[in-house]
Amino acid sequence: MSQEELSNIVGVTRQTIGLIELGKYNATLKLCLAICKALSKTLDDLFWED
Repeated sequence: MSQEELSNIVGVTRQTIGLIELGKYNATLKLCLAICKALSKTLDDLFWED
């Protein structure tokens, strides 16, 4: 899924998704959950660092 597609699903800009991926934007829990739902992943899958 592209950043553009994900941003459209969760209701933010593509730039916001890019910044989240780079670790330069602290998303709200609501946005994190929306991203998880859109990607069928858990918070741990996407946001937990080993």
